[in-house]
Amino acid sequence: MEQLETAGAEWRRHWPMVLAACIGFSFMSFMTAAAGVFMDPLATEFHWGRTELSAGMAIASLLSILCSPFIGILIDRHGSRRLALPGLVLTSLAIAAFSQVNGSIPQWLALWMIWGVVALLVQSTLWSAAIASVFRVGRGLALGVTMSGTALAQVVAPPLSNALIEAFGWRTAYIALGLGWGGLALVLSALFLFDVRDQARRRQSQGKGPPEAAPDLPGLGIGEAWRDISLWKVAVATFLVLTVTIAVVVHQFPILVEAGMSRSQAAWLVSLSGVAGVMGKLVSGTLIDRFHARTVGGITLASTAVGWPLLMQGIATPVTIVIGIMISGYAAGTKIQLCSYLTARYAGMRHYGTIFGFMTSVIALASAIGPLAAGLSYDRYGSYTPLLLAGVAISLISGGLVFSLRPYPEWRAATAAPA
Repeated sequence: MEQLETAGAEWRRHWPMVLAACIGFSFMSFMTAAAGVFMDPLATEFHWGRTELSAGMAIASLLSILCSPFIGILIDRHGSRRLALPGLVLTSLAIAAFSQVNGSIPQWLALWMIWGVVALLVQSTLWSAAIASVFRVGRGLALGVTMSGTALAQVVAPPLSNALIEAFGWRTAYIALGLGWGGLALVLSALFLFDVRDQARRRQSQGKGPPEAAPDLPGLGIGEAWRDISLWKVAVATFLVLTVTIAVVVHQFPILVEAGMSRSQAAWLVSLSGVAGVMGKLVSGTLIDRFHARTVGGITLASTAVGWPLLMQGIATPVTIVIGIMISGYAAGTKIQLCSYLTARYAGMRHYGTIFGFMTSVIALASAIGPLAAGLSYDRYGSYTPLLLAGVAISLISGGLVFSLRPYPEWRAATAAPA
């Protein structure tokens, strides 16, 4: 029987790769985290409503819905590195291009479309597939640290974007964030991002492996994955809760301003939410390496039913806002991480990129619907209260689906079906 490395040994070998993946994922998440900060300056200059400002992100999400499974296939065939490096360069340039917005809605939507296409190369599937391929014993925490990239973006992007906008204007802010953050991610990935396929290819190039050497990984076939009820539960729970979560994340800045916060206070409170998200990923990552993720995840997803009502206009006070932000941020930090971990446990690694690519399509569908629905709700009712009320019921349903998952399958051989 194969002897597994200890979690400590895995971390000693692969921590630089986790750092690269975390920063890479934070860069991919920047546009979502910073979107709310750019809304008011753009609306003021071009007289756009929240619906128009949210529509571009919906288009980018639609592209992800359609294309994510194909990106997963490419990752399974070629490894993460060959997609990540060109993807980071193109995404940096696409973000900087937003500095050229001139008030034309077609141009605004076209820029989002371009960003949506190139960002496919650096989406969550790539980073999670790379980390899940080299970690086994410590996979939960490793994925937690990697997925902390999105929470890191939530911590850094709002106050940094707001500071850049106030000091230099929103056009320069797009350029600085795109090229600066993207440049850091590119350097780290070039140095350290080598998943199990990349490592086999590198050994072969050094004469340390046979020609065409490829790892033989255990897991479900694509057809088996389509029929697996546990994977469907994970997909539905993820879609439901992320629809509201991403809507709140994108509109969190104006939600807080609506509740009476100044722009500066709102930026730092959104950053506090990101700090809570980092805590959520690290704590839940540690817990799911020790306890079944259905218990950890079920409780975490259901907890936002308590946090979101505390942000409602008319209920919100400084104290309830901080409490609600911490609960919402903690739970938001765990959702994609839980999806990636549960996909690896129930699907195995044989076709992880392709299968999680379909999960990413589900995440993208939620990303498309949530922010647009929040914008429409605000433009129609003048309040985010309907969004937050819907989130209460959705959180409870999603938590219940995760609670109902079966025990993990056992992967005994590279081509074995689960026991």
